[in-house]
Amino acid sequence: METLDQLAKKAIGLRPVERIRLVEAILYSLDKPDQDIEKSWVAESEARYEAYKRGELKSYDWDEIKKIGGQVYVDL
Repeated sequence: METLDQLAKKAIGLRPVERIRLVEAILYSLDKPDQDIEKSWVAESEARYEAYKRGELKSYDWDEIKKIGGQVYVDL
């Protein structure tokens, strides 16, 4: 297997379009969603929506948020 330095030298020798494609492929390989995190976010968003429907969460419209500078505090 080639070393990182060897791979870098080969990559630098590629045409610009090929280097861009290589970078995109590497970045894409790192940007795969974590299924556990995705499941947790879905569960959290569904729980919040259900709490909102039950009247347990207050909602703010965009104009209200702009007036208070985006600082919305949750009453615990």
